Amino acid sequence: MDPDASEPESELEPRHEPTPEPQPQEDSPSPEEPGSPAGEEGLPHGPTTPVVEQAPPPVPARRRGCVRAALILLALGLAGVGWEAVTWPEVAALAREAPGKTAFMRRWERRTGRTVSWRWVPYSRISPHLKRAVLVGEDINFFSHDGFDTAELKKALEDAWKERRLPRGASTLSQQVAKNLWLTPSYNPLRKAKEALLTVQLEHDLSKRRILEIYLNVAELGPGIYGAEAAARHYFGSSAAELTEPQAAALAAGLPNPDDWHPGSTRRAYTYRVRLILRRMAKAQFLWKMI
Repeated sequence: MDPDASEPESELEPRHEPTPEPQPQEDSPSPEEPGSPAGEEGLPHGPTTPVVEQAPPPVPARRRGCVRAALILLALGLAGVGWEAVTWPEVAALAREAPGKTAFMRRWERRTGRTVSWRWVPYSRISPHLKRAVLVGEDINFFSHDGFDTAELKKALEDAWKERRLPRGASTLSQQVAKNLWLTPSYNPLRKAKEALLTVQLEHDLSKRRILEIYLNVAELGPGIYGAEAAARHYFGSSAAELTEPQAAALAAGLPNPDDWHPGSTRRAYTYRVRLILRRMAKAQFLWKMI
């Protein structure tokens, strides 16, 4: 064979196709990470924005101050109630025991630096004239009311309105006993409330005669002179049992103002009141059966 007729050497060798270069592929969505919430259809996937809880707005300083003041007032109120409960008088004990020196006696001693003149005597050793004189002068309805004479209080307010002046005192003997034994002459509303509560207790725990007996033994009948026995001996040189009707009227007339109104005083207002009490005693004969 003609050597020229043979195929060229290059054609006898195997042909190698050029390897195509890798083409860049479009980004495919990455598989969801485990534990991540699946996105809803139509919403783009992406990192979840953390929810931040908002702190409550600060309480205004003014409100905090009001709350603090209210708590302080509540604490003081509870402390006051506790103190009153601990120091509240044993009213029922007076049914069987005579009281000692009253709040008014101790107050007079502190104010003057002197000792009061006072001596307790039982009901049977007090003149019936003094009992009647005190009742007609201070509390004519004593045996018929429950500690508070609403009719007399209404009349006192009406008289004050007509005469354009402050109302006169309309306290019952029971109220005066409560005030004299444990309280002060102040017109403080809290003091009046305590007086009312003590009056209710007195009327509940004691008989009417026992309340009258206490009153006659603790009422101030002259400067530093308390009770019927001390007054009778000081002014008339006799015992409380021996007081006559005019003497009893002279003592009872001084009860509204014992510092200036007492036996021996020449003040016109006092002498007028003595005569007024004597006239009332003559009319109030029904009291003989009650005392």
